[in-house]
Amino acid sequence: MTSASTEPTPGRRDRKKRRTRAALTEAALRLVAERGLAQVTVEEISEAADVSPRTFFNYFACKDDALVGDQAGDAARLVARLAAVPPEVPVLTALRTALDDVIDEVRAERELWCLRMDVVARNPALLPRLVAGNAETERAIVEVVAARVGVDPDHGYPALVTAVTGAVLRIAMTRWAAHPDQPDLADLVDEAFAALAAGLPQPDRP
Repeated sequence: MTSASTEPTPGRRDRKKRRTRAALTEAALRLVAERGLAQVTVEEISEAADVSPRTFFNYFACKDDALVGDQAGDAARLVARLAAVPPEVPVLTALRTALDDVIDEVRAERELWCLRMDVVARNPALLPRLVAGNAETERAIVEVVAARVGVDPDHGYPALVTAVTGAVLRIAMTRWAAHPDQPDLADLVDEAFAALAAGLPQPDRP
């Protein structure tokens, strides 16, 4: 089995496709951040990324998809990383381990991720697509968590631990994006997971 740390190196064609997808996403985010969602067209995004509109549609069904990112691909990679964690590892630890590569990717593209968060916040029309993608990701993770703990996916535990993990990452990213002088993203995620493992004790008053 391929582990999270031993994923095959992509070939030249795959690397080129990833670069094109990334260029389209970055162009879409920057244009929408400057002008607003309704004022940007697929043709303008394609021109900014130096590709044709036809190429754009090889990667995305519409401009909204370019803005929210490759949610299906991100979900598939996260699920694969979680499934690769040895079964004897406790669920919370396994989920935190599976997030390592996600955190690395976000840190490596901090400006782009912060830009995406800002664009989504200022363009609420993107939220349904983002929520739908997150729901698909959660369903996939619930299946893996259920298998790890030996319960049915309809059991409350897998859905609860999956939802809490998503909230941990979202809150850590929001704090990290809003305050550049805050601790590293990984440290913020670790802090939140430690609080979960301790039963969310109430913090001491200053």
